[in-house]
Amino acid sequence: MKVLVVGNGGREHAIIQSLKKSKKIDEIIAIAGNGGIANDATIVNMDVKDVEKVAEYAAANGIDFAVVAPDDPLVLGAVNALNAKGIACFGPTKEAAIIEGSKIFSKNLMKKYGIPTANYETFSDMQSAFDYLEKQDMPIVIKADGLALGKGVIIAETLEEAKNAVKSMMEDKVFGASGANVVIEEFLTGPEVSVLSFTDGKTMVPMVSSMDHKRALDGDKGLNTGGMGTIAPNPYYTENVAKECMEKIFLPTMEAMNKEGRTFKGCLYFGLMLTPKGPKVIEYNCRFGDPETQVVLPLLKTDLLEIMMAVANEELDKIKVEFMNKSACCVVMASKGYPEKYDKGFEIIFNTSRKNVFVAGAKLENGKLLTNGGRVLGVTAVAGNLQKAIKKAYKKSEKIKFANAYKRTDIGARALKAYGEIR
Repeated sequence: MKVLVVGNGGREHAIIQSLKKSKKIDEIIAIAGNGGIANDATIVNMDVKDVEKVAEYAAANGIDFAVVAPDDPLVLGAVNALNAKGIACFGPTKEAAIIEGSKIFSKNLMKKYGIPTANYETFSDMQSAFDYLEKQDMPIVIKADGLALGKGVIIAETLEEAKNAVKSMMEDKVFGASGANVVIEEFLTGPEVSVLSFTDGKTMVPMVSSMDHKRALDGDKGLNTGGMGTIAPNPYYTENVAKECMEKIFLPTMEAMNKEGRTFKGCLYFGLMLTPKGPKVIEYNCRFGDPETQVVLPLLKTDLLEIMMAVANEELDKIKVEFMNKSACCVVMASKGYPEKYDKGFEIIFNTSRKNVFVAGAKLENGKLLTNGGRVLGVTAVAGNLQKAIKKAYKKSEKIKFANAYKRTDIGARALKAYGEIR
């Protein structure tokens, strides 16, 4: 089979490395890929957001199956365009991808169907938002309605910060059209958990839970980033919590989307907060999380292609999805200065196997792999327990060299502490 993967980051590299294990695949093509992905797939340079062009390419080049991984092309209707050309896909249609494409849609969906989430109000007028903020407790959360590269959420500690956040979105348009409407919601407390789930609209199969580390610096300090590392499974996501989430959040969300005529088929990501009043949804994503995918897929035992095809054919109930009873840790190696200013163009030297090394920001130039982004790559290790996985990931990361490399030194420390507390 000839499989197309749309996307160009570490998440896509993790998906491709997982798909490569399938005996059914003869060739994997990546649009647009990156210099590191070129090690595992054939690269075709094309704008992932030009969904019609992507579909035309797939139809003209004998693609048997396509995986659309990033949010932008999904929200723009890449799956619809590919399906219109007769190509089976893993990923939600434009109609279903709105669950991430509009935070207002997702919040209203949760309210309508009684899915637990933070209290909120939505605004299209800045002064009304200001008036509402005057009456609220701080801290408070301000969200741009549309896609904003994962950066459209601001936690404001003071009223002034909250008003500035609203102004930056609605008047200064720091997130473009995505900030024309905003959601203002209560600030929740508790451990955060990410759960990716396979669903075909009839069956919901949650994957291994994970814990992301968003802050740039050790001790969860510094600016928010796209993610500096992850571990799986998440110690806070116990069997009882998993059961409650399935009953009150996962299945109700699948059923709600069906009732809305927006059946979701693909990977539905649940960003959860385990509050003192029980699990609540912070956000939905319409795709695999990044960098959560980099720890979840290396633990997958079942053929990923078979699962994805079962999802596309609405036959997920016929597949036994299995994960290893092990732990995984991913350490992100970034460019010094990320997420603000950083230099690019440094050669990356691998003194180790590139298996479970997922490249995000790199380009090939004259046969050399050069840094080309803030998050350069993620180094994942799998072991019998979390402590060993963390040690292995850091040891492996030491064997990958490039100038101006930076990484946090405490990925997984919070989880290890939690294991101690929970026991």
